[in-house]
Amino acid sequence: MKKLLLLAGIAMLASFATPSGTLSKKERKFAVSYLKDTRNDLAKTIAGLSEAQLNFKPAPDRWSVKECVFHIALAETSLRQYVDATMNAPANPDKRADIKMTDEQVINGVSDRNHKAKAPDQIDPDKSAKWGTVSEALQAFETNRDNLIDYIKNTSGDMRNHVALQTPMGALDAYQLVLLLSSHTNRHIQQIKEVKADPKFPSM
Repeated sequence: MKKLLLLAGIAMLASFATPSGTLSKKERKFAVSYLKDTRNDLAKTIAGLSEAQLNFKPAPDRWSVKECVFHIALAETSLRQYVDATMNAPANPDKRADIKMTDEQVINGVSDRNHKAKAPDQIDPDKSAKWGTVSEALQAFETNRDNLIDYIKNTSGDMRNHVALQTPMGALDAYQLVLLLSSHTNRHIQQIKEVKADPKFPSM
């Protein structure tokens, strides 16, 4: 059901995306809803897991649930900093022509687990994690996420005319960066579910 609602929301988003100006009510509502849904889904997906379950690795080269959560929390900080840096830089509406991805393509592209990517060192849980427990990482993630939700609710900034030129998906505007951030969480929630579905996943 949630997947169907998300797809409906994406379709709606495509119909009201605006090229400039402050966010429309529908854009703002969609982003806030998507940010909240992925925040809540992460908490639900890992709720009640034991240490053995959190640390289980399906294979030596695959992440555990714990590593996925640490990565999500690290990326939340890094991507939010990129959103802020993009908004703090001068508006560059002339660069909108460099954007080749629609909002829908950003969401679908990041969420698609068929396309693999290697995490850079700053968001690699084995190299940069700074928490001792999953609970600490989740709390940091939720604090940062709630702060971003408040920002989207209240900003009057022209997020469509602040364009980041260097992202894995090419040029994106600041609003699309927020969609990328939320989709990144969704991507790794799917990964956690894959780990939990492994036949060797501990029963407790």
